[in-house]
Amino acid sequence: MAPAIRDPMAGIGWPVPRGGADDAYRLLDPSRTTVITGAGISTDSGIPDYRSPGSPPRSPMTVQTFRSHERNRRHYWARAYVGWARHRVIQPNQGHRDLAVIDPAWTVTQNVDGLHAAAGSRRLIELHGALDRVVCLDCDTVFDRDWLQEELTRLNPGFLERLEISMTDVESNPDGDVELERTAGFRVRDCAVCAGPLKPDVVYFGEAVPRERTAEAEAAIDATEAVLVLGSSLAVHSALKLVRRAVRVGKPLVIVTDGPTRADADADVRLITRVGPFLAGWRRWLSQEGRTPVRMAVPARKVGA
Repeated sequence: MAPAIRDPMAGIGWPVPRGGADDAYRLLDPSRTTVITGAGISTDSGIPDYRSPGSPPRSPMTVQTFRSHERNRRHYWARAYVGWARHRVIQPNQGHRDLAVIDPAWTVTQNVDGLHAAAGSRRLIELHGALDRVVCLDCDTVFDRDWLQEELTRLNPGFLERLEISMTDVESNPDGDVELERTAGFRVRDCAVCAGPLKPDVVYFGEAVPRERTAEAEAAIDATEAVLVLGSSLAVHSALKLVRRAVRVGKPLVIVTDGPTRADADADVRLITRVGPFLAGWRRWLSQEGRTPVRMAVPARKVGA
C-alpha cells in the first residue's frame, strides 16, 4: 500500500479577490518578471491537474514506493507505457503560446509535460524535470523517453491490444501515466549501461528538486522585480519557497488561478480565474499602443516578512 500523502492545502479557505486584470498588467513588465506555472496552464491541452475545483482524487506514486520493489516499477511503467502513447499527441494550448510570445524574463514551471518548451518559451526552468527523459537510479545515465518506449514495445508485443481500451477514451494523469489495473506480466527495460532501474527524469512526490535546478530558479527570482503565479496552488514546497523568497524582499506578487493557494495572503493582485483568458488579455494589453507596465511601489507590509 502506498504511504499516505499529507495534504498541504488542508484547512486553507477560499481566496478573496484583490485587484483586477488591468492592475496585474500594469504591474508586470515581462522583461522584469519571473512567471511560475503549475498544472492549471495545461488543463486546456487535456492534461488534468490535481487540485482545481472538481478534480477527482488522485494518488501519485511516491519515490519511496517506486524504489521499494520491482512490482511497483512494473506497475508504473505499464501505466506510463500506455500514457506516453497518448501524451505524444498532446499539444501546447493557446495559453502556452501566449506566454511564449509575451516572453517573460524567466518561466519556472512545475509541469513535466514539456508543453512550454514545445510552445517556444525561452529562459525556461523545468523545476520538476520532464517526461521526455529517463534516468538510471544507479549510474545516472539519461536516456530519451522515445527510446524506452520502443524498448517496452519490443518487450511487450501486443500489450496495448490485449488491454481492449480505446486510446481516445483513456485519460492521462498529470504525471503522464494512466489509470490501469491490469499490469501483471508487463516486462520492464533496465539501464542499457549498468542494468540498474530506470525512472522518469522527474521529481516524484517525496523527492527533492536537484540542488543546481533550485539554485537556477532562485537566481531567476533574485534577478527579476516581480513574480506571477499561473495555475498553481503552490501546494508543493519547491515552488512556494520561491514565492516566499520574492515576498520576503518586497517584490510584488500576482496570483492567477481558479482555486486557493498557499500564498494568497501575500498577493498584491489575486485573480480567481483560469489562466488562458488572463494570458490572452495580457498579450492584448501589451500590444496596445502606449501601454507599458509600470513598477509598483513596494508595499511596506512585505519588507522583512
